[in-house]
Amino acid sequence: MRMKLDEIARAVDGTLQPATAATLEVTSVAFDSRKLSAGALFVPLQGDRDGHDYLPSAIDHGAVAALWATTRAQSAPADFPVILVADPLTALQQLAQYYLAKINPKVVAVTGSNGKTTTKDLIASIVKTSFNVTKTQDNFNNEIGVPITILAMNSNTEVLVIEMGMDRPGQLHRLSELVTPDIAVITMIGEAHIEFFGTRAKIAEAKLEITDGLQDDGFFVYDGDEPLLANQQLATNPQRFTFGRQGTNDIYPTTITEGDESTRFETNRWQDFEFVLPLIGSYNVNNALAALSVGELLKITPAKMREGLANPALTSNRAEWYEGTQGERILSDVYNSNPTAVTAVLKAFETTKTSGKRIVVLGDMLELGKDAPAMHAELAADFDPEQIAMVFLVGTNMAHLFTALMDRYQPETTLFHYTSTQLPELITTLQQHIAPGDEVLLKGSHGMHLEKVLHALTTPPTTTID
Repeated sequence: MRMKLDEIARAVDGTLQPATAATLEVTSVAFDSRKLSAGALFVPLQGDRDGHDYLPSAIDHGAVAALWATTRAQSAPADFPVILVADPLTALQQLAQYYLAKINPKVVAVTGSNGKTTTKDLIASIVKTSFNVTKTQDNFNNEIGVPITILAMNSNTEVLVIEMGMDRPGQLHRLSELVTPDIAVITMIGEAHIEFFGTRAKIAEAKLEITDGLQDDGFFVYDGDEPLLANQQLATNPQRFTFGRQGTNDIYPTTITEGDESTRFETNRWQDFEFVLPLIGSYNVNNALAALSVGELLKITPAKMREGLANPALTSNRAEWYEGTQGERILSDVYNSNPTAVTAVLKAFETTKTSGKRIVVLGDMLELGKDAPAMHAELAADFDPEQIAMVFLVGTNMAHLFTALMDRYQPETTLFHYTSTQLPELITTLQQHIAPGDEVLLKGSHGMHLEKVLHALTTPPTTTID
């Protein structure tokens, strides 16, 4: 983005001081004083500490101006341009809404209990074959990340693919009203955040808020196999487009062929036209179908969509293969976790071809509420000792799965349990048991930090020369 300070001040209903800075140009917006670039507008947010305290750091890293809360007006710097606003976060969102209207791209909003990041990446890859695209980076999917993503758009952006996360009712309503999508996508309804919502029905109700800001001629794309989504009364009356496995959907797979590193499938919509997805697991076909649905609505040709699906730029740590230092292959899926996601990835992992043994490392699934112990224990049904040779479990709730697996695995021989503070011990034991040709699955909620295990298994040891 490129915008002068006087335009920004008008967009956020703020007061620029000094007024002589009106023509100063801003080229980016950031809230982390350590990660902004030269020409940035600094947005001081309230976290564990007041973001206003980090202005010196922001200036050191290239900030040319800042938003500034009117409640802190007395402490505003006299020698640095600031825009006085009632609330910096609200002003950030106002600025994003203004810039979005100015660029005026088609907006595709994506949410779901599982698969939203992968689906966002697949949609962006398909759309990129025919349009200039901006997509959400990393996990910038909340009330801070969404406006930052919008403000990072190039002026030539034709389609914005924006991921939306939620952990409380009303959150998606506000985000949808902010971006007013042309297409809203819900990948599926699972158990993620059930601790805060109580039931899947309540989760579905909150997810459906993504349609609240839909354009009058907008489309709602969703899993038609999910009763909690089908035929729901919505605040708007969008056109609907469904994907799923059943023949009643607008698009569904007619064949699926799973491989060790990719999945091939055909659909009812383009018969005898095969798509190749560089991801394992038939569950990822649904994510691809959601992406194809968006491509179809944007009138992208099947050949271009096939090209996009085959070459996506995927966000890291979502079912991604790595090479380990001992000749093993590692499937890392450590960004989030819930029962549906674990069952799906275990099923896919069990079908891979390997010359060695399969090892599974699972961390606690967080935010499951009072049913967490039972949900962890019930995962035992997904384990077959003939396919999975060793199991390593991490976390308080994984102790319940440990107990449930004791009749199939031998504790301290093929079955291990560690607390969240025992990752070094887990890594040591893993390294003792891994052999060339083995395959290792890492899966857990982000708060369990299994990425540290991935780093240890993929980083060569340092050698010291005396």
